[in-house]
Amino acid sequence: MQTMNTEYKTNRHSCYSLEYHLVVVTKYRHSVIVTELKERLLALSKEVIEDFWKCKITAINTDKDHIHIMFEAPPQVQLSKLINNYKTVTSRRIRKEFADFLKPYYQKPYFWSDSYFVCTVSDRSHEMIQRYIAAQGIK
Repeated sequence: MQTMNTEYKTNRHSCYSLEYHLVVVTKYRHSVIVTELKERLLALSKEVIEDFWKCKITAINTDKDHIHIMFEAPPQVQLSKLINNYKTVTSRRIRKEFADFLKPYYQKPYFWSDSYFVCTVSDRSHEMIQRYIAAQGIK
């Protein structure tokens, strides 16, 4: 497998290369990430991760019951706080904007499952994970 040339970033006190692969699943794995909701979720994801947390999304895609986000983050970002904030903000906004659509699936204020998956992305796995994310939702 070919490795990419790592581009290190620097700030005042560090030199780093931190990239993560995050997967978040809908509560009960309901297939609700479709059409307009999907487009809105992708836009909200960029708003939260890039605009608020100042991270860089390098790949993003969904299937009907989960989202994959690969992103670069500076070392001062607390990953668990970013993820919890992402899930809270996107859940609240999606539930508010798509309340009628989601009503048959969730009687309580749910959207995301309580759990999530996150791992680091290495030079060796970067391309493979990008291809995997790009293939989401394709049958």
